[in-house]
Amino acid sequence: MSSEFKTPYYSDWPKIESAIAKDDAIESAIVEIVSQMTIQEKVGQMIQPDLRGISAQEIIEFKIGSILNGGGAWPNENKRSMTKDWVEKADEFWLATEKAFEERPFRIPFMWATDAVHGHNNVFGATVFPHNIGLGCARDPELIRNIGRITAIEIAATGLDWTFAPTVATPRDLRWGRVYEGYSEDPEIVYAYSSEVVKGLQGTQEELKGEHHVISNVKHWVGDGGTSAGIDRGVNSYSEELLRNIHAMGYFSGLNAGAQVVMSSFNSWDKSANYDHSPQVEGDYNYKIHGSKYLLTDVLKEKMGFDGLIVTDWHGHAEVSKCSDSDATYVINAGNDILMVPVHKHWRAVYQKTLEDVESGLIPISRIDDAVIRILRVKMRAGLWDKPRPSERALAANQSLLGKKNTGKLQGGGAQVVSVAKK
Repeated sequence: MSSEFKTPYYSDWPKIESAIAKDDAIESAIVEIVSQMTIQEKVGQMIQPDLRGISAQEIIEFKIGSILNGGGAWPNENKRSMTKDWVEKADEFWLATEKAFEERPFRIPFMWATDAVHGHNNVFGATVFPHNIGLGCARDPELIRNIGRITAIEIAATGLDWTFAPTVATPRDLRWGRVYEGYSEDPEIVYAYSSEVVKGLQGTQEELKGEHHVISNVKHWVGDGGTSAGIDRGVNSYSEELLRNIHAMGYFSGLNAGAQVVMSSFNSWDKSANYDHSPQVEGDYNYKIHGSKYLLTDVLKEKMGFDGLIVTDWHGHAEVSKCSDSDATYVINAGNDILMVPVHKHWRAVYQKTLEDVESGLIPISRIDDAVIRILRVKMRAGLWDKPRPSERALAANQSLLGKKNTGKLQGGGAQVVSVAKK
């Protein structure tokens, strides 16, 4: 392994030195908005349904802050939807959100997230790159940055704002069915690659505010590649030292590069440090990381200083023993900020239960405010208050940007060709 792949050793969880710094103007604007929000508006920002599980009218009614499209979800249920179809659907939700806040003294923009994990792979005609395991074999960080850049361009062409990428798992057992999602079993490669793909997707602090980049999301925090016997969503029993220096390495470099979102992991971490933060709630905590206040809040938010947002995985709250399809309170109190609850009946039930538990005091209002502050911070850093509706953005509905051998590295109004091959 060449010296460029060498990683530091961490005797403790390191403080993140993000390329995207705190902005006093953004922080002041967030405080002003949050002080005027109702509890219903705050919880609406925390709910993320799937495209197939929400209507534009419900965006207005519940003031939902974001949606996602899962794999196999397309505008009009048409897998061959073109960029204009995606942009038209993004416009529909964007306009609904504007209407939701039209009589309020503030507005909060909408954002749409997608699983563009090896290119914009859910979109017909988009460039599909090798899965991460193949890219890890290339030992080429520059290639990875170019792939991130091309992926961002193609996402922007469809009018979307956020990708659930990169996956920075460090798979240690080939029996794990998702082993192909990791770059390597070697944390040095994961560490080297993670920062590069984040830079390609997000660009610099200023570029993220523009219309040619998208929000990046490192996942899944943490240890999904180290479960016993490779069982998916299984039990990781690594020591905290090895969890940190093998399975968390991609987070350290990716978050330092400025990644704004971390996704919680389905697996458990079976260690005493992973304490039950609400022993008064009936039942035993099953150590699922979605419910780990230690890893989500004590480590990631407080010790490491991550100031972006944490999103749950697909219906991930229900994996926690003290939650259910309709109850996400335990994972909210653990530190999750956006709840990915894709199915219609489930997100509506979680929304109502969350309101009830805030009213009863089971969820502190300070925890809700922390979540909303983080959500608005990421939206502001991505320039969503200043960007026009999706159809009016620079790359909107440009079908020619998808699936080309080379794609445009857009600077200003022009395009400079960049190849995915190493120069």
